[in-house]
Formats: sequence, C-alpha cells, structure tokens
Amino acid sequence: MAPPHAVVPHDFPSLPPGFSFGTSTASYQIEGAVAEDGRGPSIWDTFAAEPGRVAGGATGEVACDHYHRVDEDVALMKELGTSGYRFSIAWPRIQPTGRGPANEKGLAFYDRLIDTLLANGQEPMVTLYHWDLPQALEDDGGWLNRDTVDCFAEYAAIVGERFADRVAHWIPVNEPNVASILGYGLGTHAPGKAMLFDCLPAAHHLLLAHGRAAIELRKAGATSVGCANNHAPIWPASDDDADVGMSKIFDALWNGTFLEPMLLGRYPVDLMPLFEDVMSDGDLATIRQPLDFYGVNYYNPMKVAAADEDAEIPFDLREVVGYPTTDFGWPIVPDALREWLVMFRARFRAALPPIVITESGCSYNVGPDADGVVDDQARIDYLRAHVNAVSEAIQRGVDVRGYYCWSLMDNFEWAEGYSQRFGLVHVDYDTLERTRKKSFHWYADLIKAQPQHL
Repeated sequence: MAPPHAVVPHDFPSLPPGFSFGTSTASYQIEGAVAEDGRGPSIWDTFAAEPGRVAGGATGEVACDHYHRVDEDVALMKELGTSGYRFSIAWPRIQPTGRGPANEKGLAFYDRLIDTLLANGQEPMVTLYHWDLPQALEDDGGWLNRDTVDCFAEYAAIVGERFADRVAHWIPVNEPNVASILGYGLGTHAPGKAMLFDCLPAAHHLLLAHGRAAIELRKAGATSVGCANNHAPIWPASDDDADVGMSKIFDALWNGTFLEPMLLGRYPVDLMPLFEDVMSDGDLATIRQPLDFYGVNYYNPMKVAAADEDAEIPFDLREVVGYPTTDFGWPIVPDALREWLVMFRARFRAALPPIVITESGCSYNVGPDADGVVDDQARIDYLRAHVNAVSEAIQRGVDVRGYYCWSLMDNFEWAEGYSQRFGLVHVDYDTLERTRKKSFHWYADLIKAQPQHL
C-alpha cells in the first residue's frame, strides 16, 4: 500500500477516488451464435445479408464468438482491473419475434454472463437495446410503429424481473439518434430505410421506449437507470450566417432532440412542429424519467454548413480539418469532449444527473507483429488525451463518475464490417485468438495508478 501522499505518475491522468473505469461492447458486434439456442433473426442479420450493405459482405454470424467464450473474455476484464463492464442484451435471444414468452435459453446465457462478471469484480451495466431489433417487429413497421414501444416495455419487464437483483446499472436504449437517423433517415444502418426527415417518428418512439423501459426496470427493482446518448459539439463550417444558423439546427436535431426530452420533457423549440403529429398526450412526461446517470458516447465533433437550395436536406456535413484522424478517418479532438461536458453542465445544471462516459475510443487497425506484439501507441495517445479531457472537465466542476472504453475487443463494426478495429484486445477473425494490445496494458496501468489503488 502506497503512503497517503503518493502521487499519480505524471504519465497518467488522475481521476477522483471512486471513479469507475470500464469497457463497453454490444451483443450483435461480439456474440455470434445468431441461430443458436432459440435466438430469432434481427434487423442486422437481415441488413448484413443484403449485398452491398456491409463492407466485405461481413455479418455478425460468428463475430468474436463471445457467446462461447464468456469465461475467457471476462478473465481479460479482471486482468485489466476494470470495475465495470457495459454490454447489451440481444432482444431476439429473449423474445425471438419481439413478442410473447421469454426464451429460457436466452435468459440463461445472460444469467451466466452476469454471474461470471460479478465473480470477477465487474459491475454489470446492461443496455437493453443496442440496435438488434427482432426482424419480426421490423416487418410490422419497426420503430416507425408505436406498437413496438409496447413490445419493448414488455421485454424490459422480462429482463428486469430476471436480472435486476444483480445488475448495477441499466441503459434502455443506446444512441437513439444513430438508430433513428442512420437506420431510418439515411439508410446506412439497419433497417436501411432512407426516409430523411420522415424518420422522426422512429426517433420519438425510441425515446418513448426509453421512458417506458425505465418505468418497468424500476418496478422490477432497478436502482440505477440512465441513458447512453451519442453527443458531439457541432461547429459551423464558417462565420456565414447561413452556416451558423444551420449548425444550430443540426445541433438541435443531433443533440437536442434526444437530451431535451430526457432532461426537460420537451423537444427543441425549432423542431417541435416536426413531432406534433406523432406525439400523444403524456408522451413527454413518460420520456422524462428520473435518470440516475447520464451516459455520453463521444467520438468527435462535427462541422456543418448550409446545403444548396436544391439539396434533399438543408445541412451539409463537412470534414473537420486541422486535426489528426483515426484509421476510420474521424478527427481526434479531445478538447471537444471537455468542451461538450463543460457546456452541458453550464446549460442544464440542476436538471443534469451525474455523467458517465459510456463510450469513448478509436479505430486503429494495427495487428500483431512478427513477435506477436500489437503496438497501438496511437490508441494509447488517444485514450490518454481523452481521459485527460474528462479530468479537466471534472476540475471545472462537471460531475463525471466513469469512463467506459470502446471497446474491450475488436468486433463487427456495423456497416464497416471487420475493417475497423476499436479493441484493447486484438481478435484474429480466422482463429478467434485474443491478443492483448499495448493499449490493454496501458489501460490496466492507468487504472492501477488511480488514487483508490495507491
């Protein structure tokens, strides 16, 4: 045990005692076993099977085979020294068609995962929906159909009843903005519908599902319910009034549409007319459930310009130049995370619960060298800078309680297939061998260097 005055080595950011470090994954991205033990097809199974949808024709049929490798993967978490693990439950494993009685074999898999996590010192943080909607529900309209909200509430009740006694934290819906805008608006994610602004009913129903699920989870005894919203500072492409104005509208769409209903019980005033036809009395009150934590998924800022008058949509996303990029081409701007957190607190203050960074990470595609070493120094630099940004925000008075690195291991990266590697652990997709990257060891050392470990 180090003496009380011990200092954190200067190489590592310092976070307050009790700060949680974890890793994050999602069911379709790592589990595989898509047709085993009664699991039904999801929209991502269908989407990935359509030619041209996913890079390289990849699917999640095997992914990382986590379904059969739980013990090995949880042992990696214990070795890391993380205190928590965020994962998602595959709705089609619990209700293969999204309706009806629970599939016992599906529940049993997550029983085993949760018990293994607890036995290895990992607090489970469970996401109910990380985009793998049962295909049968999509056949009936998916998130465009309000009935899907009722089905989701039933699913939440089943899962809550089974696991609330052991799960520390719950997230009903991951990134409803990505699920609705990319899945139903632009068509680049499942279910692949390019409806532009007609996707907004899906956004409303995902928010309503969040609220309904939070109610059901608390009925089942859940004591910590939050969210995991994807947020980004939105920068105007220039000082031109049109670009500045359009960046504010896009900010309202990407950020405000999802945080204002959860925190304030309203939609952004400029966008409210777009939701009036889809809302029923009481919807906003249902969405605005008390949150025990607010999860922020952060990757990069976005730059927006006003589009040409004849464009299908009024805004034009521009490249953020002047910064290094990941292998995904995403700009690396850790200061934008600090900026977002400080502005978020300044804007919402009393309405804002404690914050958790529920996802933050980067894609670098380096693999093992001749000696089997994965030297991903760029990921170490990225993580150090972003954890530092969180530390600086805390010093500015923002109440941030945890940082969950995306991701524990390389995995199926949605429409990019297996072409982008976000993991602390390298996965050989032919042999499924796991190899700890240098960033894995750095993250473990970061955790050991924190005050609670000194």
